[in-house]
Amino acid sequence: MTDLNLDAQTALVLIDLQKGILGLPTHRRAADVLRRGIELAEAFRARNLPVVLVRVAWSADGGDLPTTAVDRPGPAVAPPAAFSEIPQELAALGDVVVTKRHWGAFTGTELDLQLRRRGIHRIVLGGISTSVGVESTARTAWEHSYELVFAEDATADTDADSHAHSFGKIFPRIGRVGSTAEVVAALKA
Repeated sequence: MTDLNLDAQTALVLIDLQKGILGLPTHRRAADVLRRGIELAEAFRARNLPVVLVRVAWSADGGDLPTTAVDRPGPAVAPPAAFSEIPQELAALGDVVVTKRHWGAFTGTELDLQLRRRGIHRIVLGGISTSVGVESTARTAWEHSYELVFAEDATADTDADSHAHSFGKIFPRIGRVGSTAEVVAALKA
C-alpha cells in the first residue's frame, strides 16, 4: 500500500478501544491493538490530523439499550461507567470523543458532522471488534462516500473467523487494507 494518499482530509477513527471492550477475549491480544492504536493516534496528532475515539455506552438506567428481539442479545443492563472509559494512554487533549449506543459509530451520533466540518473525506479505521463495531462503522462510512483505509493489525475480533471474513471479503471491496506501519509511513511521506 505504498500509494496511500493520507492528506489533510484524513482522520483516524478508533472504535471501542475502551476499558470494558479491551477486557474481552480477542483473537489478537487487545493490548497489542491498543498499542497500535496509540501509535496511529500519535502519528495523526504529529500531522495535526483529527483523532476520533469512539466508545459505546448507555445511560445508567439502561433505557437506551437496544431492545430488538435477537438470538444473541447484548447486555440486559447498562455496564458500569468504567466500562466506557478510554485508557489514559490513548486519549489526548483535542481528540474528538463520540459515544455510540449501537454497533456502528454513525447511527445516532455526531460522527458525520464532526468529520465533515473538519473537511474529512478519508478515514483510517481500527478497533475492536472487527465484525461488529468496525465493520458497521465502515459500511456506513462507505455509504456516506468516505474513502476508507483499514489498519488490520490495529483491529481485533472476539472470533478469528469473523475477523478474517471482514478483512478477506468485505473491507477490500470498500477500502484499502494495510498495516499500522504502512499507515504511519504514508503519513510521513
